[in-house]
Amino acid sequence: MSIVFVPKKLRGKAKVNQETIQRLLDENDQLIRCITEYMQKGRAVECVQYQQILHRNIVYLATIADASPDNTPPPPTNSTSNETSMTSVDGQGGS
Repeated sequence: MSIVFVPKKLRGKAKVNQETIQRLLDENDQLIRCITEYMQKGRAVECVQYQQILHRNIVYLATIADASPDNTPPPPTNSTSNETSMTSVDGQGGS
């Protein structure tokens, strides 16, 4: 059973730390390997339960990432303004 499964009465009380996240990532790796193995053997029906657990784990990890206060997006890069400024400098130097 997935470590993400928590009874309703305990939800929201679990501590999220790096160890928990790493265990989920390791579990996801194993789930993907199982799913791949079953698919190669033509046993797609057996994959469904593992795909559901993998989906639940990924959604849980995404929720943690979205709620993380130190998770700030990188500043936007504006490559078109650099190209424009280089073009205008080249245009002025050629005159």
